[in-house]
Amino acid sequence: MKLKNQATTVVIASFLLTTWMVASFAVNAITSSESRFAKPIIVSKAEFGIFRVDNKGKVTFLLTNKVPLNEGNQYGWRIWLKDYQGEVTWREVLRLPKLPESWSTDNGDNFSMTPNGIQGVTTRTQSAKDGIIQNSWTILRGDPIGKHTIFVYIADRRIASFEFEVVPVKK
Repeated sequence: MKLKNQATTVVIASFLLTTWMVASFAVNAITSSESRFAKPIIVSKAEFGIFRVDNKGKVTFLLTNKVPLNEGNQYGWRIWLKDYQGEVTWREVLRLPKLPESWSTDNGDNFSMTPNGIQGVTTRTQSAKDGIIQNSWTILRGDPIGKHTIFVYIADRRIASFEFEVVPVKK
């Protein structure tokens, strides 16, 4: 009889301990995710265009959805995050209309291509100075003309998308 009671006590104690541990892990997971994401990221403005640099080094951003296929032209996006300061990790997917002659990035550690070579994926953590994040690309020889798309994500949430066209330069 005593052995049976001890076995029952062990089973009940194990059940209570397991229940307490599961509940404890769940509360910790909820608490840590809430503190990590306490302030949701809200996009107040998103723009796409061409970055122009004059001979004095001053950068001007021209809003457009047409990018001239001129080697050295820089195009990209800027996104304003409402009331956000600090670092943010974003992911960008650039989809081309066809395979380029080559892909090149300033920081290859943060870049990968899809197996078909038509999409490039960049992941970067940057300081959102004044709540702004941005990225740019430079036209290289062999880049395709046609419709391109850029999708920007924070975590797994798409925060912006841009459709634009790379067009031949009129001579």
